[in-house]
Amino acid sequence: MDKQFEKLMRQGSERMGVSLTDVQLEQFYRYFVMLVETNKVMNLTAITEMEDVVAKHFLDSLALIKVGENLNREISLIDVGTGAGFPGIPLKIAFPDLQVTLLDSLNKRVKFLNEVIEQLELRKISAIHGRAEDFGSNCDYREKYDYCVSRAVANLSTLSEYCLPFVKVGGRFFAYKSGEVEEEVNFATSAVQKLGGLITDIVKFSLIEAEAERSFVVIEKRSITAKRYPRKAGMPSKEPLK
Repeated sequence: MDKQFEKLMRQGSERMGVSLTDVQLEQFYRYFVMLVETNKVMNLTAITEMEDVVAKHFLDSLALIKVGENLNREISLIDVGTGAGFPGIPLKIAFPDLQVTLLDSLNKRVKFLNEVIEQLELRKISAIHGRAEDFGSNCDYREKYDYCVSRAVANLSTLSEYCLPFVKVGGRFFAYKSGEVEEEVNFATSAVQKLGGLITDIVKFSLIEAEAERSFVVIEKRSITAKRYPRKAGMPSKEPLK
């Protein structure tokens, strides 16, 4: 393992209160290598420098602990629009008891995720290919998860329609956001309520000095999502709920 990588990951995770074993650090490094190598032939991320990947992908993913949740237990979690595996794979590496589903609409990314899962010998994690609108209506996935997470780039109304149908009543949806979020949250409040949710908290944090502020919008699932949601593919983004 690269010594600089080990130093960055160990120091960064310890500052966040996450303790990583040597095995977990090695898994993160192998993931980093696979990400950079695969990115040469497939567009996975614009962020490839070691320091940036550690901070903006790995540590940012692990920042979920900042919302005060105990992740060292058997929690079912789905990562919607996971892309190259963020935040789902870093969370799985750091908190092995999590039961993780990775959902992405691009099949070649899912193939990459399955390679990572195999090479890192991760258990109780799967990657599935499909759209959130379709799987959110599937009884095998609908309202089956304790937590949903997403770093996907979409407004909160749209993202909530993608994500809340997956969450059990009593579960939570954690939206990773950057910059100012108050206006977006205010706009989404009514939509979230229509979907059976309630915005309960906004947790702000910064991973690197002088970097843009990051936020979690915490949404609790208070009631079953009406069967008409999510709407058919494309509608949540074209006509966000109000």
